[in-house]
Amino acid sequence: MTTLLEARYRAVLRLLPAYYREAREDEMVETYLWDVDPDTQEQSRPTLAEVASIAALAVRTRLGAPGAPRGYARLGAAVRVFALYAVLLQAASAVVDWALALTWASNRAEGEGGAPILFGFTGHGPAQGALAVAQWTLPLLWTVGYFALVHDRRRLARAAVLPAALPTLWPFLGPLVGESVPADPGYAVTAALFAWLPALALCAAHHRDAPTVTVPGGSPGLVFLASCVVMGASIVLGPDAADAAWAPATCFAVGALAWLVLRVRRGLPGDPGEAFALAALGLLLCALRGAAVYPWLDVAPAALIDGALAQAAVLALLVTALAVVGVRESGRTVGEDAERATKG
Repeated sequence: MTTLLEARYRAVLRLLPAYYREAREDEMVETYLWDVDPDTQEQSRPTLAEVASIAALAVRTRLGAPGAPRGYARLGAAVRVFALYAVLLQAASAVVDWALALTWASNRAEGEGGAPILFGFTGHGPAQGALAVAQWTLPLLWTVGYFALVHDRRRLARAAVLPAALPTLWPFLGPLVGESVPADPGYAVTAALFAWLPALALCAAHHRDAPTVTVPGGSPGLVFLASCVVMGASIVLGPDAADAAWAPATCFAVGALAWLVLRVRRGLPGDPGEAFALAALGLLLCALRGAAVYPWLDVAPAALIDGALAQAAVLALLVTALAVVGVRESGRTVGEDAERATKG
């Protein structure tokens, strides 16, 4: 006879994918009920820790845990690629912003006898000063997260990217607790998604059972340096068109175009998971691109508007091409799986 506690455990276990429940559900229920007094099972329920553990296991088993069906393995691989490239963009963008801001402040200081960059950190009280320091330094943790991830220090990577994404929440919290001017809601939401989706994807998909991270195109350091160079050059060479989305979108466009060209020239089959991951990242950057320029359409210089429109068009073309590659390669792999199953 099924007790109420057993029914509750089985209800929670429905969070797990079907393939995992078929193999482990009865064993897990038996383990959970092992030391529970039968007389209390009609009044008991799973603890919050047990529910949280099952939810974490559900995420891990749906994102490519060992023994997962091919579909789940491909989904996990795609989410890991998305997290890797998005964290790389965030890391390079944070370093380039730091370098250009310090360079600008140094040049101003030489001409005016002071460092204007210090204005945001002083003269506003200790709380505002600490907040300014946090907003200035926390994004650098994206770099820590990227290098920790590529060196298989996954716990450190997770611990770094979550606080790195925190400054994107200030546009929502600042007006509630201080005198901050509310940001444009469209851009604030999009910027928060651009930070938190990669952070959460890294935490979910780069679990302890996931394969070791590999960075295509060279060593992780060279790829990071190349991304910084592309972002910095895009701002230096096109300062009139540069806004918050310009550098990361340009870097993505260069990288995605290189990915497509290499596969066409070498005749390599494209990885559908990688293609879809890049397409998802490009779509997110398209949204960021539009949200960054939309509030300034009536007042921004023509160069900025024209640059934003041209960049949006390039991103849209690349996303379409990547999606086409992903669909085509998915069809090819499905056909290969069907042929292999028929032969088997």
